[in-house]
Amino acid sequence: MHNYNRAEKIAQILQKENPHPKTELVHSNEMQLCIAVMLSAQTTDKKVNQITPNLFMKYQRWQDFSSADLGELRTIIRGVNFHKGKAERIIKASNVIIHEFRGELPRTLDDLIKIPGIARKSANVILQELWDITEGIVVDTHVTRVSNRLGLTANTDAVKIENDLMKIIPQKYWRNFSGAVVFHGRYVCKARKPDCEKCILNKLCPGAFKY
Repeated sequence: MHNYNRAEKIAQILQKENPHPKTELVHSNEMQLCIAVMLSAQTTDKKVNQITPNLFMKYQRWQDFSSADLGELRTIIRGVNFHKGKAERIIKASNVIIHEFRGELPRTLDDLIKIPGIARKSANVILQELWDITEGIVVDTHVTRVSNRLGLTANTDAVKIENDLMKIIPQKYWRNFSGAVVFHGRYVCKARKPDCEKCILNKLCPGAFKY
Protein backbone atom coordinates (compact mmCIF):
# COMPACT_ATOMS: atom_id res chain seq x y z
CA MET A 1 0.00 0.00 0.00
CA HIS A 2 1.37 3.42 -0.96
CA ASN A 3 2.48 5.42 2.07
CA TYR A 4 -0.02 8.20 1.33
CA ASN A 5 -2.93 5.74 1.18
CA ARG A 6 -1.68 3.89 4.25
CA ALA A 7 -1.32 7.16 6.17
CA GLU A 8 -4.88 8.15 5.29
CA LYS A 9 -6.14 4.72 6.37
CA ILE A 10 -4.31 5.07 9.69
CA ALA A 11 -5.80 8.53 10.19
CA GLN A 12 -9.29 7.19 9.42
CA ILE A 13 -8.97 4.35 11.92
CA LEU A 14 -7.70 6.67 14.64
CA GLN A 15 -10.52 9.12 14.03
CA LYS A 16 -13.11 6.37 14.28
CA GLU A 17 -11.54 5.08 17.49
CA ASN A 18 -11.14 8.51 19.08
CA PRO A 19 -13.29 11.08 17.22
CA HIS A 20 -12.91 13.94 19.70
CA PRO A 21 -9.56 13.76 21.51
CA LYS A 22 -8.99 16.48 24.09
CA THR A 23 -5.99 17.45 26.14
CA GLU A 24 -5.68 15.95 29.61
CA LEU A 25 -4.29 19.23 30.94
CA VAL A 26 -6.84 20.64 33.39
CA HIS A 27 -7.76 24.26 32.67
CA SER A 28 -10.72 26.63 32.86
CA ASN A 29 -9.62 29.48 30.59
CA GLU A 30 -7.20 30.42 27.81
CA MET A 31 -4.46 31.66 30.12
CA GLN A 32 -4.51 28.50 32.20
CA LEU A 33 -4.18 26.24 29.17
CA CYS A 34 -1.31 28.32 27.81
CA ILE A 35 0.59 28.14 31.10
CA ALA A 36 -0.15 24.42 31.48
CA VAL A 37 1.12 23.72 27.96
CA MET A 38 4.32 25.64 28.70
CA LEU A 39 4.81 23.59 31.86
CA SER A 40 4.14 20.29 30.09
CA ALA A 41 7.30 20.31 27.98
CA GLN A 42 9.35 17.24 29.03
CA THR A 43 6.83 16.70 31.85
CA THR A 44 3.74 14.49 32.07
CA ASP A 45 0.27 16.01 32.03
CA LYS A 46 -0.37 14.21 35.33
CA LYS A 47 2.49 16.06 37.02
CA VAL A 48 1.38 19.41 35.57
CA ASN A 49 -2.16 18.81 36.84
CA GLN A 50 -0.79 18.25 40.34
CA ILE A 51 0.89 21.66 40.30
CA THR A 52 -1.56 23.95 38.53
CA PRO A 53 -4.36 24.14 41.15
CA ASN A 54 -2.13 26.00 43.62
CA LEU A 55 -0.46 27.91 40.79
CA PHE A 56 -3.72 29.22 39.37
CA MET A 57 -5.08 30.03 42.80
CA LYS A 58 -2.20 32.45 43.33
CA TYR A 59 -1.83 33.75 39.77
CA GLN A 60 -5.19 34.43 38.15
CA ARG A 61 -4.33 36.98 35.45
CA TRP A 62 -1.52 37.62 33.01
CA GLN A 63 -0.65 40.64 35.14
CA ASP A 64 -0.15 38.37 38.15
CA PHE A 65 2.35 36.24 36.26
CA SER A 66 4.11 39.22 34.69
CA SER A 67 4.83 40.72 38.12
CA ALA A 68 5.53 37.40 39.87
CA ASP A 69 8.58 36.98 42.06
CA LEU A 70 10.85 34.63 40.11
CA GLY A 71 12.01 32.68 43.15
CA GLU A 72 8.48 32.19 44.43
CA LEU A 73 7.20 31.06 41.04
CA ARG A 74 10.07 28.60 40.73
CA THR A 75 9.18 27.13 44.11
CA ILE A 76 5.52 26.65 43.16
CA ILE A 77 6.30 24.85 39.88
CA ARG A 78 9.31 22.97 41.25
CA GLY A 79 7.73 19.58 40.48
CA VAL A 80 8.03 20.00 36.70
CA ASN A 81 11.24 19.38 34.79
CA PHE A 82 13.36 22.45 34.00
CA HIS A 83 11.24 24.53 36.37
CA LYS A 84 13.79 27.33 36.69
CA GLY A 85 13.85 28.12 32.98
CA LYS A 86 10.10 27.65 32.65
CA ALA A 87 9.45 30.17 35.42
CA GLU A 88 11.56 32.76 33.61
CA ARG A 89 9.78 32.11 30.32
CA ILE A 90 6.33 32.32 31.91
CA ILE A 91 7.09 35.78 33.26
CA LYS A 92 8.56 36.91 29.93
CA ALA A 93 5.65 35.41 28.00
CA SER A 94 3.12 37.16 30.21
CA ASN A 95 4.78 40.51 29.57
CA VAL A 96 4.83 39.91 25.81
CA ILE A 97 1.15 38.94 25.81
CA ILE A 98 0.25 42.05 27.81
CA HIS A 99 2.34 44.56 25.91
CA GLU A 100 2.41 43.17 22.37
CA PHE A 101 -0.94 41.40 22.17
CA ARG A 102 -3.06 43.57 24.51
CA GLY A 103 -3.49 40.83 27.07
CA GLU A 104 -5.03 38.33 24.64
CA LEU A 105 -3.50 35.18 23.20
CA PRO A 106 -3.05 35.58 19.44
CA ARG A 107 -4.90 33.12 17.24
CA THR A 108 -2.25 32.37 14.63
CA LEU A 109 0.73 30.06 14.81
CA ASP A 110 3.11 32.74 13.54
CA ASP A 111 2.15 35.11 16.36
CA LEU A 112 2.05 32.46 19.08
CA ILE A 113 5.62 31.33 18.41
CA LYS A 114 6.78 34.90 19.00
CA ILE A 115 5.93 34.39 22.67
CA PRO A 116 8.80 33.09 24.86
CA GLY A 117 8.34 29.45 25.78
CA ILE A 118 5.92 28.66 22.95
CA ALA A 119 7.29 26.67 20.02
CA ARG A 120 5.37 25.03 17.16
CA LYS A 121 4.15 22.09 19.21
CA SER A 122 2.77 24.27 21.99
CA ALA A 123 1.27 26.73 19.52
CA ASN A 124 -0.51 23.94 17.66
CA VAL A 125 -1.93 22.56 20.91
CA ILE A 126 -3.20 25.99 21.98
CA LEU A 127 -4.79 26.72 18.60
CA GLN A 128 -6.49 23.34 18.38
CA GLU A 129 -7.69 23.07 21.97
CA LEU A 130 -8.94 26.63 22.43
CA TRP A 131 -10.30 27.60 19.03
CA ASP A 132 -10.31 24.43 16.94
CA ILE A 133 -7.82 26.06 14.57
CA THR A 134 -5.52 23.62 12.80
CA GLU A 135 -2.42 24.98 11.11
CA GLY A 136 -0.25 21.90 11.59
CA ILE A 137 0.18 18.61 13.45
CA VAL A 138 1.23 18.49 17.08
CA VAL A 139 4.45 16.49 17.43
CA ASP A 140 5.37 15.39 20.94
CA THR A 141 7.29 12.36 22.19
CA HIS A 142 4.31 10.06 21.59
CA VAL A 143 3.73 11.27 18.03
CA THR A 144 7.46 10.95 17.35
CA ARG A 145 7.57 7.36 18.58
CA VAL A 146 4.32 6.16 17.01
CA SER A 147 4.95 7.83 13.64
CA ASN A 148 8.38 6.22 13.40
CA ARG A 149 7.04 2.79 14.35
CA LEU A 150 4.27 3.16 11.77
CA GLY A 151 6.85 4.06 9.13
CA LEU A 152 5.28 7.46 8.47
CA THR A 153 8.61 9.21 9.03
CA ALA A 154 12.24 8.33 9.61
CA ASN A 155 13.04 11.63 11.29
CA THR A 156 13.45 12.42 14.98
CA ASP A 157 13.34 16.22 14.71
CA ALA A 158 9.84 17.51 15.54
CA VAL A 159 9.63 20.06 12.72
CA LYS A 160 10.80 17.52 10.13
CA ILE A 161 8.35 14.95 11.45
CA GLU A 162 5.52 17.46 11.23
CA ASN A 163 6.44 18.27 7.63
CA ASP A 164 6.60 14.57 6.75
CA LEU A 165 3.18 13.92 8.27
CA MET A 166 1.52 16.93 6.65
CA LYS A 167 2.67 15.68 3.24
CA ILE A 168 0.97 12.29 3.55
CA ILE A 169 -1.97 12.85 5.90
CA PRO A 170 -4.94 14.73 4.39
CA GLN A 171 -5.49 18.06 6.14
CA LYS A 172 -9.00 17.14 7.27
CA TYR A 173 -7.42 14.61 9.65
CA TRP A 174 -4.69 16.82 11.13
CA ARG A 175 -6.69 17.97 14.14
CA ASN A 176 -7.78 14.49 15.14
CA PHE A 177 -4.47 12.82 14.28
CA SER A 178 -2.55 14.95 16.75
CA GLY A 179 -4.71 14.11 19.75
CA ALA A 180 -5.51 10.53 18.79
CA VAL A 181 -1.86 9.56 18.33
CA VAL A 182 -0.95 11.11 21.68
CA PHE A 183 -3.55 8.93 23.41
CA HIS A 184 -2.57 5.89 21.34
CA GLY A 185 1.07 6.39 22.30
CA ARG A 186 0.25 6.98 25.93
CA TYR A 187 -1.96 3.94 26.45
CA VAL A 188 -1.24 1.42 23.65
CA CYS A 189 1.96 2.09 21.69
CA LYS A 190 4.01 2.75 24.81
CA ALA A 191 7.73 3.40 24.77
CA ARG A 192 8.34 0.11 26.54
CA LYS A 193 6.29 -3.00 25.86
CA PRO A 194 3.77 -1.62 23.36
CA ASP A 195 0.52 -3.61 23.36
CA CYS A 196 0.67 -4.70 19.72
CA GLU A 197 -1.83 -7.50 20.32
CA LYS A 198 -4.59 -5.00 21.12
CA CYS A 199 -3.43 -2.29 18.72
CA ILE A 200 -6.04 -1.31 16.11
CA LEU A 201 -3.22 -0.41 13.73
CA ASN A 202 -1.14 -3.58 13.95
CA LYS A 203 -2.05 -4.74 10.42
CA LEU A 204 -0.79 -1.45 8.99
CA CYS A 205 2.29 -1.14 11.19
CA PRO A 206 5.69 -2.38 9.96
CA GLY A 207 6.93 -2.20 13.54
CA ALA A 208 4.17 -4.37 15.01
CA PHE A 209 5.33 -7.14 17.38
CA LYS A 210 8.98 -6.09 17.01
CA TYR A 211 9.41 -4.28 20.33
